[in-house]
Amino acid sequence: MAAGARPARAGADGRRVRTRRRRPWRPWRVESAEDGAARTLPSLGRLSRGLPFGRAYGRLGNSPSGRLILPAPLSQESGDPQRTALLLRKAWTLYSVTPLYRFCRGRLRDYARLLGAFIAAERQKGLAVEVGVELDIKVALSSLPELQGSEQDQPAVLVQLSSRSRASPKNSEDKILWSGCFCCVYGDDLSENMPEDFTCLPLFLANGAESYMSVVGNWFQKTFDCIFRRLAISPFSLTWMVAMWTGCKVDKATSAVELVFSVPRLPQPLDISYAIHPEDAKALWDTIQKTPGEITQEEVDVFMDCLYSHFHRHFKIHLSATKLVKVSTAIASAHCDGIVKMLHSQYLSGVLMLLTELAISQIQ
Repeated sequence: MAAGARPARAGADGRRVRTRRRRPWRPWRVESAEDGAARTLPSLGRLSRGLPFGRAYGRLGNSPSGRLILPAPLSQESGDPQRTALLLRKAWTLYSVTPLYRFCRGRLRDYARLLGAFIAAERQKGLAVEVGVELDIKVALSSLPELQGSEQDQPAVLVQLSSRSRASPKNSEDKILWSGCFCCVYGDDLSENMPEDFTCLPLFLANGAESYMSVVGNWFQKTFDCIFRRLAISPFSLTWMVAMWTGCKVDKATSAVELVFSVPRLPQPLDISYAIHPEDAKALWDTIQKTPGEITQEEVDVFMDCLYSHFHRHFKIHLSATKLVKVSTAIASAHCDGIVKMLHSQYLSGVLMLLTELAISQIQ
């Protein structure tokens, strides 16, 4: 395939392919993602206490049965929908976090004050500052029990940095500069084995400037003796995600199921985008899934093989020779660099469950 090939479309069956050049991706503090190297925040010159737990299996097809039990969708009446809505339709960068040592949920206001003072000190050094703008940065930490998957899970913790320009009217609303969220959804076996002095919130989502993430992450690492690491998503995990999300029932699915593949060994980067009508993808999955509420590795493999075979029949391209780098559905989208966008409030728990599992696997 020539790197400059024009987009091509299939017939009326709702499936299409197009090629496009990729702009160079510049993830934050990148080391090789393919060889499993971690992307970390700057070292603080102190050691983490390490993980006081073990884990016998994972959910994403790594258990002896290769089976994933899907969580029940979140009820529209459970919790405050406005509290969870702040996670929707935003691009979140994923991190894994080792257990926080001596983190006290009753001191969130104190932590907000201390973090605010730390950010102010860093600003004096010329870090985490928006050039040419004088801002008064406010820090807020709050609990999000709505994001608990089970009773054993620790309630999520939301961190927000907001500001108001000194030139703004006094009655104007603060602007959210950066948001971060610690959470653990259906991490039961991990939470049960956690010593008393440790708090297990292995998944961290960040939205906003990387400079703020660096400062906030450094404060948490220094204060609670934990380690943040960028969390990549493997092609294997992406196949589980697209299978799980394709099978979710939604009132109106207007977004196509899209898979983006990276073509290797070309002079310049090239992507192949494979889009399937959501009803066609759901119908295919329904013929494959044997037990509602469960997904097996075999079912995921059959689903992907069917998509690959259809694509090859129309375009004579072996997608198995490429690398899956992104999946998008009406439920959520996920990129291999660890960028996720959640789109449906009812299935937040299912999306966060998979991401929690990936975070636990990385920090083990």
